[in-house]
Amino acid sequence: QVHLVESGGGLVQPGGSLRLSCAASGIWLSLYPLGWYRQATGKQRERVAHLTSSGSPNYADCVKGRFTISRDNTKNTVYLHMISLRPEDTDVYYCDVQSAMKDYWGQGTQVTVSS
Repeated sequence: QVHLVESGGGLVQPGGSLRLSCAASGIWLSLYPLGWYRQATGKQRERVAHLTSSGSPNYADCVKGRFTISRDNTKNTVYLHMISLRPEDTDVYYCDVQSAMKDYWGQGTQVTVSS
């Protein structure tokens, strides 16, 4: 059974940084494309970062230069390192594993950027 457990969210001031983690069990992250998404209540889920199985990242324009997606195969964990956070980055963040059969999602972690 696949489980994705996210952590690292919280309250941070504008300009601050956070690192989100998504630890996986039941699936090897190194085999699949991975993504980080965010969603506010009543809005569509938006992809902010993507990592191919070969390790190539790409980012939404709104986070380019500020967010970094990475994967630690030894810990079977995917990360989203966020710097220069802005109030508009406030959302619930989800990790996603895109296996051939289906997408697996974490439970989400709240990020709030506010002074």
